[in-house]
Amino acid sequence: MHTNRRATATAGALVILGMIAGVLSIVPALDQPRGLALVSANESQVVIGAVAQCIMIPAYVGFALYLYPALRAENEALSLGFLGFRLIAATFHFTGVILLPLFLVLADGFAQAGASDASRIEDLGELLRTARDLVNHVALIIALGLGDLLLFRILWRSRSVPRWLSGWGFLGIAAAISASLLVLLRQTDVVTPLYLAMNAPLGLQSLVFALWLMARGFATDTPTTAHRHG
Repeated sequence: MHTNRRATATAGALVILGMIAGVLSIVPALDQPRGLALVSANESQVVIGAVAQCIMIPAYVGFALYLYPALRAENEALSLGFLGFRLIAATFHFTGVILLPLFLVLADGFAQAGASDASRIEDLGELLRTARDLVNHVALIIALGLGDLLLFRILWRSRSVPRWLSGWGFLGIAAAISASLLVLLRQTDVVTPLYLAMNAPLGLQSLVFALWLMARGFATDTPTTAHRHG
């Protein structure tokens, strides 16, 4: 696979940036059931979470854009699918950002409401929290996972990275999507040992993949490339 070495290094750096932003986007106050009172006391968490999730949008899309020229040379259809799923994921990211300020509005109303109104606002807060979980931990993860399956299909066939790294990606994606489906079916929550354990393999693989791209890039003399140009 012929590619710009700087492009793969930048793509790897964007993965690292996205992972750091992902950690900063966590809002502990929103992970507590009926926690609007905590939101009022931790408004800065919501603001930081929204800014961090905004950073994730160009990081995730930029990763795909930097790799797209090299991937397209191997398989145009799959590379377009990969880029398309990244754009869909960016839409879900943006939706997640928009939902966060709504918690601040509800928290302000909750703080000023009487007992009966407070209960109603808390119910709205729970509905909004569920919607955010479904966007961030189901729709977003599935969109990213389906796109990355196409990415690692290209890399597996071209041997642009070691096959153990692509295979690890396949397994990690399968586990992460399975965890999201469990959340969708209400068999687990997003802050549970089961959910975190099922996402850990993909998180570690993403870090190793990013470091590989930064240090080594794509192999420039792969079997498919050699065959094509031979």
